[in-house]
Amino acid sequence: MRTGQVPYVWGMEHIKMGPMPPAASKTRSRALSAYDRRWAAVLARDKSFDGTFVLGVVSTGIYCRPSCPARKPLRKNVRFYATCAEAEAAGFRPCKRCTPKAAPQDANAAKVVDACRQIEAAETSPTLEELAQGAGMSPYHFHRVFKAVTGVTPKAYAVAQRNKRVREVLKGDKSVTEAIYASGFNSSGRFYAAAAQSLGMKPSQFRAGGANTDIRYAAAACSLGLVMVAASPKGVCSIMLGDDEDALIRELRDRFPKARLRVGDRQFAALVAKVVDYIEAPHGRLDLPLDVRGTAFQHRVWMALRAIPVGKTASYAEIAQRIGQPDAVRAVAGACAANKIAVVIPCHRAVRSDGTLSGYRWGTARKRALLEREKRKR
Repeated sequence: MRTGQVPYVWGMEHIKMGPMPPAASKTRSRALSAYDRRWAAVLARDKSFDGTFVLGVVSTGIYCRPSCPARKPLRKNVRFYATCAEAEAAGFRPCKRCTPKAAPQDANAAKVVDACRQIEAAETSPTLEELAQGAGMSPYHFHRVFKAVTGVTPKAYAVAQRNKRVREVLKGDKSVTEAIYASGFNSSGRFYAAAAQSLGMKPSQFRAGGANTDIRYAAAACSLGLVMVAASPKGVCSIMLGDDEDALIRELRDRFPKARLRVGDRQFAALVAKVVDYIEAPHGRLDLPLDVRGTAFQHRVWMALRAIPVGKTASYAEIAQRIGQPDAVRAVAGACAANKIAVVIPCHRAVRSDGTLSGYRWGTARKRALLEREKRKR
């Protein structure tokens, strides 16, 4: 190898040989280090890394936990993925020996649950260092484990908890300023900077049931009846299925009693068409700007639902395992029922443990139809 040339490594693969630009040297060095750490965990069959990544073996088409007791693969045949869903999307199938889709056999999930409880109970959000110390991990490793289990970073989870408290307090008789400080924000400026993202509107508008907020909507026919899409200035806030347009409008009005409902224009109709196309021919993941409002727990469930590939299902118990709360099966089912954005947040992919269909906000027949066409499109 000539001087100045190194293997070009990005995340997991040796792609080509070439000179490394100075500006990119630090980034690629970090990527190489991350790869080496994962490979070292595989060689050591380190169970502490289970749940933080999986490895796909090109020669077998199988993906495993880092601690899998099977014969170690050649390094050149290994690809690393953050989640089982990513590995399956790349064409790998789960190992029957180490069952990577099952909950990690170590205490990682329990430690994350304890950290979540600590965040929820604290008046001031604990630092990453404090949470990691309580879990007996380094901050770097804890951050990675927490995100692998919950789907969000510790900071994002803490912010979601504070936003939840703000929503709850705003429904009472406190002023907006009192609600902000009572919810654990150190300054009103910090909260207002993120208010649109956390509430979907200004705090005063949220408290007033969406007053002075424009919500555009439109309905279109599809093979499942009618689909109605509604969006705030932030993004899509509702996708509903039904048979009666007036009933769907009433449901939207009940959710935002003081908002200004406006029929969408031609540009908005194009957004509705995207949703209809996806219902008729599901593929991959439908990425739209979303205005998703819910508790921190609901957000974790909804993110886990979005990680289920098209044509696949997961039981409520499996979803509870994936978010690190195996005993919260009923709460997971409740979060699925609370979802108001059909198809994009695919709660129809949640089933009972025996694989049979449970209830669906928009009717079991629609749930069955969605699943059947998704299986045909695989």
